[in-house]
Amino acid sequence: MTETAASVTSSLETPLARAAAVPVPQADELAGRFPLTGPARIASDAERAQALTDLHFGHVFSDHMAHARWTRQEGWGGHEVRPYGEISLSPAAAVLHYGQEVFEGIKAYRHADGSIWTFRPRYNAARMNVSARRLALPEMPEEDFIASLVDLVRADADWVPEGDGESLYLRPFMFASEAFLGVHAAGVVDYYLIASPSGAYFTHGLQPISIWVSQNYHRAGRGGTGFAKTGGNYASSLLPQQEADAQGCDQVCFLDDVTEKNLEELGGMNIMVVDADGTVRTPHLTGTILEGNTRSAIIRLLTDAGRRVVEDTITLEGLLADIESGKVSEVFACGTAAVVVPLGHLKGEGFDVRIEGQEVTHQIHDRLTGIQYGRLEDPYNWMYRLA
Repeated sequence: MTETAASVTSSLETPLARAAAVPVPQADELAGRFPLTGPARIASDAERAQALTDLHFGHVFSDHMAHARWTRQEGWGGHEVRPYGEISLSPAAAVLHYGQEVFEGIKAYRHADGSIWTFRPRYNAARMNVSARRLALPEMPEEDFIASLVDLVRADADWVPEGDGESLYLRPFMFASEAFLGVHAAGVVDYYLIASPSGAYFTHGLQPISIWVSQNYHRAGRGGTGFAKTGGNYASSLLPQQEADAQGCDQVCFLDDVTEKNLEELGGMNIMVVDADGTVRTPHLTGTILEGNTRSAIIRLLTDAGRRVVEDTITLEGLLADIESGKVSEVFACGTAAVVVPLGHLKGEGFDVRIEGQEVTHQIHDRLTGIQYGRLEDPYNWMYRLA
């Protein structure tokens, strides 16, 4: 097997990719595991309609939230969908002192016939458990995770918008709620799922964004939590993001912590480089990079379309030289929230370059969103009907 073939195969056969391919029982079989408690409607029709008229990302939340609690003695229990509201938490809750927390991001899409679907939910369920293991949190049965999506979306179906690029963003999260001071894993953990009707992550759509390459800060280190979706990784990105803002850039890109030369990922998205010969390169999953659901799907789409895809070590120096020489034609980032977005401007200490190409980015965007919104055939059975 060639190196290229091996790298493509590995990216398509990671444990998360294999998990995503496992069939999920139909939503009707999972429905009811998180029964609705409290009123079925909270916001008035007028309030909900107003909330859906001017959508941004993650600012407005739907009527309900799903909840379950785990204890070391009894395991998971208390599953319910209840009214969205404040969480009562002890000031000594372990999450506030030791950061024992993980989360996920997934979307619900309304199709033209009014049905509501989500994208590869078992991938997110499996990734949340990977993150939970790293943070010494309990794993949640994957079908229970998906059942929480089903029951919350069915309770709040009227909150799923229907406009182009709009969705109901779903945020599952789990945290240590036991009250104590002392560095050890908590024996009480809460799981919640909240939902936010959202427009595009970047309000300018597929317009290219500008990137500040941080050469002073790292998102994560070897042996740490970089592969887990946990708040600490994002907290460490906030100061360099402020640095990017000060430089007039939209997002920050991180280099590896060992050589400080190799591209890893943006603050919340994976990165891909398109060469002039059509090859698409993306950084190896080194353990400090979050393995993205969108990244995985894009690699499958590109590979099945006959395009050469390589997981590679991409140095900043080499990328800048390849952009200047024309060997690199475009660069894009991908993730659940933004789907894909072209990178049009790379800036950092000692360099400032422009990238004009967007052809592959647009092709991937159209194909992937076409599947997600039901406009194109879904040959992979990636879409899962919630309601």
